[in-house]
Amino acid sequence: MTNQEAAMNSNYHTAKIWQIALFTLNNTATNLFLFAIGFVTYYATGIAGLTVVVVSTILTTMRVFDGITDPIIGFILDKIESKYGKFRPIQLIGNIVLITSFIAMYNLHHLPEGLRIIAFIVIHAIYILGYTMQTTVTRAAQTVLTNHPKQRPIFSLFDSIFNVFVFSGGQFIVSNYLVPKHGGDFTMGVFLELNTFVVIASFIFTILAMIAIKSKDRKEFYGLADVNAKTRFRDYWPVLKNNRPMQMLVLSASTDKLASQVMQQQPVYVMLFGIMLGNFALSGHFNLIIIIPSLIITYFGVSYARKRGMKLSLVRFSWLGVIAFSLLIIMFLVVDNPESANFTNFGLVTILFILFYSVGRGVASLTPAIVIPMIADAADYETYRSKRFVPGMMSALFSLVDKVVSSLAPAIVGFMVALIGYHNEFPQIGETLTDDLFTMTLIVAFGIPIIGWLISIIAMKFYQLDKDKMQEVQEAISKMKEAGAVDMSDEDKR
Repeated sequence: MTNQEAAMNSNYHTAKIWQIALFTLNNTATNLFLFAIGFVTYYATGIAGLTVVVVSTILTTMRVFDGITDPIIGFILDKIESKYGKFRPIQLIGNIVLITSFIAMYNLHHLPEGLRIIAFIVIHAIYILGYTMQTTVTRAAQTVLTNHPKQRPIFSLFDSIFNVFVFSGGQFIVSNYLVPKHGGDFTMGVFLELNTFVVIASFIFTILAMIAIKSKDRKEFYGLADVNAKTRFRDYWPVLKNNRPMQMLVLSASTDKLASQVMQQQPVYVMLFGIMLGNFALSGHFNLIIIIPSLIITYFGVSYARKRGMKLSLVRFSWLGVIAFSLLIIMFLVVDNPESANFTNFGLVTILFILFYSVGRGVASLTPAIVIPMIADAADYETYRSKRFVPGMMSALFSLVDKVVSSLAPAIVGFMVALIGYHNEFPQIGETLTDDLFTMTLIVAFGIPIIGWLISIIAMKFYQLDKDKMQEVQEAISKMKEAGAVDMSDEDKR
């Protein structure tokens, strides 16, 4: 090792691979709920008796409320210093709140009909509070987990792998096991079995993530920790105003997430597979098929990020998604029968659909995962810029805008299908494919994700934190610590 390399390594603290892997499960724990809550529209309209427009409006409004809670939780997180650390108490409390409210949400049908809307709003608000607590930790704790440029992208690798199994594996189980088992529709039996697994698995994952972060959840890893006391709630706006990388990252990440969430809304699955391709169970099969391509894309995306930086990886792979889904739209406009893309008539169209759809879904899995460790880069840049260590604030600012934008996913789908006449219920499995429904399926399944990726690409043109800039940032922070801000022992740096 050269003297220059040794000096560079002295600027970093690293984590064990198992710590990164298990801490990633904190995000998996919340993503289990994110997957399961995607079915709440069918529960609320089919069992609880609410209308499509009402449910879509409530979900959109609650996601805005979700963003409002982020600054509060982030502010509290930056102030916390307990004997159990800064992050672990929020993790555990958030998961318990999530579990309790989630169970209550799927019992609305036991209430009098006149109380169900109010109860749905109140319970969903509590659910959001728990979700915010746990997801804030996922983003904020990236700063203490590791600051090494070759290690931070590893979180994205594990996150993408876990999420592929949550969303793709989960969709297969629902469409090929739970729905057929309970009469071919979204019945209460489907929700009971799915939600029981989600609640148990999420709690176990949270505990494992707490174990992983325990040795890092200490003051010596809290950056310039003595500045925390000077942070005030009114400092949120100046931080967002002056931190250009965070502004661009928020714009890029929120549109990436919007692209990912729109294509994974259950009504979109029904429209694409259950109506346009004529076989809803195929959604589960395709979600299994795309696991391997998604993992391959993730591997190359993270490897590219470790060599060339996370910014460049995000841009290059977003372009890959744009190209893949654009080709899908062209293909479906050209073929005479969309059902020729399913396994019943296996041929060139089916092969092309598998190829392009796998690539698009793989990119949709990779890009949001890459963004999470990039938040830590933006937080370190804030320390470099203003000498403040405020990971909670940075996570909150990110989530505030991210959730407001991504909250549009259920609303977009709900209002788009309402435009073609679906006011009281969503398109149902096995319906006749009309011209309007065909066009709308192409828009929500492929068109909206393309727009999201293009906005993300444009935003990254104004994002300064490339590989070289982050090396400069970490070197500067290391010099601040050496000057007396934080004294880290040799053991702590290992």
